[in-house]
Amino acid sequence: MTENLQKAINDQITAELWSANLYLSMSFYMEKEGYAGMASWLKKQYAEEVEHACEMASYMMKRGGIAKVDKVDVVPNEFGTPLEVFQQVYEHECRVSKMIDSLVDVASAEKDKATQDFLWGFVREQVEEEATAAGIVEMIKKAGNAGVYYVDSKLGERK
Repeated sequence: MTENLQKAINDQITAELWSANLYLSMSFYMEKEGYAGMASWLKKQYAEEVEHACEMASYMMKRGGIAKVDKVDVVPNEFGTPLEVFQQVYEHECRVSKMIDSLVDVASAEKDKATQDFLWGFVREQVEEEATAAGIVEMIKKAGNAGVYYVDSKLGERK
């Protein structure tokens, strides 16, 4: 695995950990605001992002690379209404999709087919992540202020 590709994957590992912290911060915020179900959903999202970072690190080490965690920048702590929170989730997942696409481009430029194959799993997952977040945004919009607690209880059912 080339140095350039290792750096790009390490940058993504750090980005995944930043994403994890973002979702954890959102979870704490939503719990404080009285939305336990949304807080639980976001906490599961946090764990998923940590798992992504670990998967990438394990993959690199299998290929003889060196996995590194760089400085993880601070994340916001205030987010607004439930609708605003999940609009931010959707926008963030769209940014992550672009980052993963760029990572695939690096692997392609380096002619590393194994890494391209590995990363395509994340590309496919991002399609689901964006669709899920967009669906939650639409559900909150349709539910309105009176129905937001119903949405909260439904999100709390996430396994």
